[in-house]
Amino acid sequence: MSENTTPVDTARLLKLATTASVVTAMLLIIGKSAAWLLTGSISVLASLIDSLMDVAASLLNLVAVRVSLQPPDEEHRFGHGKVEPLAALAQAAFIAGSAAFLVLNAVDRLMHPRPVEAVMVALVVMGFAVAATVVLLLIQRYVIRRTRSTIVRADSLHYTTDLLTNLGTIAALVLAHLGWPALDPLFGILVAIYICYGAWHIGHDAFHHLIDHELPDEVRERVKQLARAEPLVRGLHDLRTRQSGAMEIIQLHLELDADLSLGEAHAATDRVEQAIRQAFPLADVIIHQDPA
Repeated sequence: MSENTTPVDTARLLKLATTASVVTAMLLIIGKSAAWLLTGSISVLASLIDSLMDVAASLLNLVAVRVSLQPPDEEHRFGHGKVEPLAALAQAAFIAGSAAFLVLNAVDRLMHPRPVEAVMVALVVMGFAVAATVVLLLIQRYVIRRTRSTIVRADSLHYTTDLLTNLGTIAALVLAHLGWPALDPLFGILVAIYICYGAWHIGHDAFHHLIDHELPDEVRERVKQLARAEPLVRGLHDLRTRQSGAMEIIQLHLELDADLSLGEAHAATDRVEQAIRQAFPLADVIIHQDPA
């Protein structure tokens, strides 16, 4: 997370990313629905189904982010951050379901082929879909750099898949128009396989957050460097970290000289805690003192 990102900035950025996701998905559904009704293309249907799943997932994300941003209360002392990976896990299930539906439609089209119509209309719609998705991905990448949000990262992975799907749909439409109609449903099946691959990654990351997987090695190493920079610190051990929504939870034991007074040891610990909080503004830092 950027050192300049405050809790207010984080809330604003997360709301921006989730709102942009919902708006983009709604626009794409309207355009792709019209294109599919005019063309009957399975590859356009594949893209439409993916966008329908986007709306469901994005609305879920919108609610989840607002819940996760609620401050800790008497019953949730660590906040509500785990709502994010729960929503990401549900999103993975949505994506996998859309892939299964797509395969069924693609197989039916292979068994009962028919030509793709109004190709130019579909190409214009898919070109708009590509442009809109690129804009959304740029917004999401910026938010991820500033907040390291699990749910926005999952949504960004999904829309990256959408971008590739949209580009592939354009290629499939062109090839079908040039006399290769079987490539349309075959491409739909390939998209379904790729969607399942993306769903597995989203579910995998969400599961690790739910079971309190350690933060990345570079984050843990940064915490160690900050702790050891304090002159009175002789070492540290039992560093434990995890992510809860936008908040990092960091726990460690500091090794201090045994002959330090309680006031000196407490002051040294406060300096280490302050240094860690400056590097990770949203972190919940808990430090225990041990004699070296």
